[in-house]
Amino acid sequence: MSAPFDIRSALASSPFVLAPMAGYTHLPFRRICRRLGAGLTYTELTSVDGLVRRTAATWHMLATDPAERPVAAHLYGHDPEAFARAAAMIEAQGHFDLIDINAGCPVPKVVARGAGAGFLKDPPRLFAVIRAIRAAVSLPVTVKTRIGWSARDPDLLDLARGIEDAGAAALTLHARPAKLRHTGEADWDAIASVKQSLRIPVIGNGGVRTAEEAAARLKEGRADAVMIGRGALGNPWIFADAVAQRRGETPRDPTFAERRAVALEHLEGLVHLAQAETAWRRRSRFDPETAGARRFRGHLCQYFRGFPGITEMKRRLNDVRSVADVEALIARLQPTGEA
Repeated sequence: MSAPFDIRSALASSPFVLAPMAGYTHLPFRRICRRLGAGLTYTELTSVDGLVRRTAATWHMLATDPAERPVAAHLYGHDPEAFARAAAMIEAQGHFDLIDINAGCPVPKVVARGAGAGFLKDPPRLFAVIRAIRAAVSLPVTVKTRIGWSARDPDLLDLARGIEDAGAAALTLHARPAKLRHTGEADWDAIASVKQSLRIPVIGNGGVRTAEEAAARLKEGRADAVMIGRGALGNPWIFADAVAQRRGETPRDPTFAERRAVALEHLEGLVHLAQAETAWRRRSRFDPETAGARRFRGHLCQYFRGFPGITEMKRRLNDVRSVADVEALIARLQPTGEA
């Protein structure tokens, strides 16, 4: 039997982790970020109810491979028993290193069911979920939440200690209240106060857009690790850059050719995912290549932000229906003299 996964040890080599983001952190992107220096990745938000019902589309969201490990199954729901059953099913597959509970998603339809940030209004139920999963699996259980609902919660430390006492192996805190979503200033002082009060690792999240900012948050001692979300979109090199910054080294900007290669790798991965869907999807509006290319539209311009011609690429984005379409748009941007 292999030794239990130790999240603190996993973060020692790279304390910069990829945030779970719906529509973005699918397997191809997670795999790229892991290779480029992310210490840990998380799946997209996945419903425990769908997993328990064995819904093929939901299980498809947990597509993974060994190249991205360590990886967390990032789950949402509201019922402790459903969480426990889903976690046990995930552990039986042997593909994941930890179970992460979403207690911070501010989307109204999620909150209305008591899931996501809805847990902030009912902490005892969150603690019950942690205990139920802990009783059902040997995998570490972690929690991702916010610093409060509409403002920094004066009982934040009590919430954090309750999460630790229930058996969580680590806590990720987004430094904004749920009601603000991703707007407003991130309150990293709140994260620092929690870190000083807990024994388990605290991962800070919110407002980190550059490698310099990520390394600075770590150097300031405000968290044990830094979770990067939107700053990684189109820039998976942010993790290697943050590691370099931490070591006092000079980061190296990727060449246009490197950007092109990684973008096309990402696209190819999405096509493969779409091909896998044909095993369970009865009918589809698009063939796998078209489906993959359409899903890649939201990523393509991110890879080439700031390049001359990006405005024209954005204008033509809705015409992308194949790998060849993507390659043609990239070719229009290619700087003179670069391979």
